[in-house]
Amino acid sequence: MARFIFITGGVVSSLGKGLASAALGALLQARGYSVRLRKLDPYLNVDPGTMSPFEHGEVFVTDDGAETDLDLGHYERFTGVAARRTDSVSSGRIYSNVLEKERRGDYLGKTIQVIPHVTNEIKDFIRIGEDEVDFMLCEIGGTVGDIEGLPFFEAIRQFSQEKPRGQCLFMHLTLLPYIKASGELKTKPTQHSVKELRSIGLAPDILVCRSEGDIPQKERDKLALFCNVRPEAVIAAKDLKSIYAAPLAYHGEGLDQAVLDAFQISPAPRPDLSVWEDVADRIQNPEGEVNVAIVGKYTQLEDAYKSIAEALTHGGMANRVRVRVNWVDAELFEREDPAPHLAGYHAILVPGGFGERGTEGKIRAAEFARTRKIPYLGICLGMQMAVIEAARNVAGVAQAGSEEFDHEAGKKRFEPVVYHLKEWVQGNHKVQRKADDDKGGTMRLGAYDAVLTEGSKVAEIYGTTAIEERHRHRYEVDIRYRDQLEEAGLSFSGMSPDGRLPEIVEWQDHPWFVGVQFHPELKSKPFAPHPLFKDFVRAAKENSRLV
Repeated sequence: MARFIFITGGVVSSLGKGLASAALGALLQARGYSVRLRKLDPYLNVDPGTMSPFEHGEVFVTDDGAETDLDLGHYERFTGVAARRTDSVSSGRIYSNVLEKERRGDYLGKTIQVIPHVTNEIKDFIRIGEDEVDFMLCEIGGTVGDIEGLPFFEAIRQFSQEKPRGQCLFMHLTLLPYIKASGELKTKPTQHSVKELRSIGLAPDILVCRSEGDIPQKERDKLALFCNVRPEAVIAAKDLKSIYAAPLAYHGEGLDQAVLDAFQISPAPRPDLSVWEDVADRIQNPEGEVNVAIVGKYTQLEDAYKSIAEALTHGGMANRVRVRVNWVDAELFEREDPAPHLAGYHAILVPGGFGERGTEGKIRAAEFARTRKIPYLGICLGMQMAVIEAARNVAGVAQAGSEEFDHEAGKKRFEPVVYHLKEWVQGNHKVQRKADDDKGGTMRLGAYDAVLTEGSKVAEIYGTTAIEERHRHRYEVDIRYRDQLEEAGLSFSGMSPDGRLPEIVEWQDHPWFVGVQFHPELKSKPFAPHPLFKDFVRAAKENSRLV
């Protein structure tokens, strides 16, 4: 039966609870334990699928088709454990489940209340799969004191009381601000945060204190005294140059040992940190540098493309180079020539997105990469824009466009080379969608198989002709234009098993130009870079020698 670690936050948000949780999961794995990580989010959206990237950052998609918080990406990248639908839940989902049960009469006429009905639903979620792993790490979103988070805090309090003593642990992440004028590291915000936590019945076993530098022993002792934790359970979380230094940094601070001590696990298995030592070496000692332009529409918030940025880092590690990313607003190229802005880059990546804004700029970026022979990777919408560019400028379809943009504009301006996907096969059944369906959860979501053409570039990159990748989209390239585009030189080198849906396109006469309908970045890890990103960075490295 699993031991449970609940990770909470205080003082301010965005301190790195997700990263701390992921790093701790990796350290427990290094000691030979199995882990699973979960995220409990207090917001009222059912999931982040319909939230703007500017509001919430990236939507991370699991193999089983769940749209989840980007922290699940951290969990996967650090532990290699594939996230599932049952690893992410929001207040919206919890309340929706409770109300569905009430309508069905499951509560037998009882008055529905936060306690016990909502808290019971949360506890039921936490229990899922508890017999499968040694440690279950559950991160509570937001900060202690947030009104919407109170049911979750109450639920984990009840949960810990219902479990045998010593089976649950509370880890609280706070901020230690440094006041430059007085030259002091202030512990009072952490003290108040712990006081707030204790007022709702939770007492932290471990304090993880985010700071710019080291925490002097005097401050550690003070925190231990006033927050009622052991001095060795006060862990410094210093600012790092790379997130992948976190496992080694937390191990150096004794986080994993403090966890095992709190659970009274003795003697503790020795950790094998060789994987993370190799990761750190590759990041800290690159043998070169490549410059990659990401031409997107949400570039004002880098978290909107979090997995892409990390996958490029992984590709750089595999090639022993540092990848320097520059975020370029696609709308810029709707007003200006891309050449002066993109000429100095060794590779160009055009990511996914929704809506028409910036798409003409993405098309021009794809054209620039094609004609200048610069390595290009188009992901989801980035693939569709590359196909539209090929149709317009090479295959003779002058009005080529996407049905997505005509639908939004309310008039037909384009010949739809990209169309709204109305049905597809998922497992053993057919899925059907209409353009006016609800937006949430109605896309082609999750892992799907694809078949690659023998002898194609992508088959060589993957080392196989059968792959499985994660999707998140509701528009597809129309297969009716395949012959016309292939005659122009754009090969459809990856298809769905039934041959109806294009998965990958590549230019045959280009050093490296690949568009994929899926999201390969979601499966990349620092110790197992995704093949496409690994080879994309290799191509950028090769191009850097020619520029």
